[in-house]
Amino acid sequence: MRLVFMGSPDFSVPVLEALVDAGHEIAAVYCQPPRPAGRGKKDRPGPVHARAAELGLQVRHPVSLKDADEQAAFAALNADVAVVVAYGLILPQAVLDAPKHGCLNIHASLLPRWRGAAPIHRAIMAGDPETGVCIMQMEAGLDTGPVLLHEVTPIGAQETTAELHDRLSAIGARLIVEALGRLPDLTRVPQAEDGVTYAHKIDKAEAQIDWTRPAVEVDRLIRGLSPFPGAKCDMGGEQVKLLASRVLDGSGKPGQVLDGFTIACGEGAVEIHRAQRPGKRAMEAEDFLRGFDLPDTVK
Repeated sequence: MRLVFMGSPDFSVPVLEALVDAGHEIAAVYCQPPRPAGRGKKDRPGPVHARAAELGLQVRHPVSLKDADEQAAFAALNADVAVVVAYGLILPQAVLDAPKHGCLNIHASLLPRWRGAAPIHRAIMAGDPETGVCIMQMEAGLDTGPVLLHEVTPIGAQETTAELHDRLSAIGARLIVEALGRLPDLTRVPQAEDGVTYAHKIDKAEAQIDWTRPAVEVDRLIRGLSPFPGAKCDMGGEQVKLLASRVLDGSGKPGQVLDGFTIACGEGAVEIHRAQRPGKRAMEAEDFLRGFDLPDTVK
């Protein structure tokens, strides 16, 4: 098929590669414009932009698709379908209607649960036992369109957002190739009206750990915010990011450091497996403790 691909971050790259490997013609790749990055703050292309350039694909990065000229340029591509995954711009109705088969979105949740910007983070933070990927026919509402295909996967007891992100990206890449191969025969199933939740964008203010909360909640926060923005606590005057953990039996005052790198919570305790000091790289717990004296209590 003749496709337009629309995506920007790392999550989208395996999908683009799978579409190319499957033999589809990529008429153009749309992504977010380059952003200032690095010490020199020079504009740097994002992950999809960089990979598309390596593959020799045409890249477009408009700041908006609301302009009539941009919409006309999109329509002129004469695409059979547009594949959209974590693109980052709202698609006006004229764009949604331009491809022959419309626009298909790869969404990293089991819709209608966790519509919106941060479905992977929110699923872990909420303690969901499972999540998945949906291939959805896009319409004007926020992740409201009918679902063509979906796949369910369990969330591991110690899985972080980074780890689940990579698994769901691979599932999405495989599922969209299947969907395109079966597109004329797929049934578009409307989303249920019950069970709708919204995965609001992560606010950095959510990252501060409250040790009076039960260990299961603290653990979910740590894993759900790993690697970005990273759940934080005060350790001896430093704001340290905690990036991997598991729940343990244990008791003490909230924030009290128990054996090893185990910290008491309002109920139970969490064992920290990976952490990161300000300005330093993330380290496994054993390496972290070699160069850092844990205080008796963290905040």
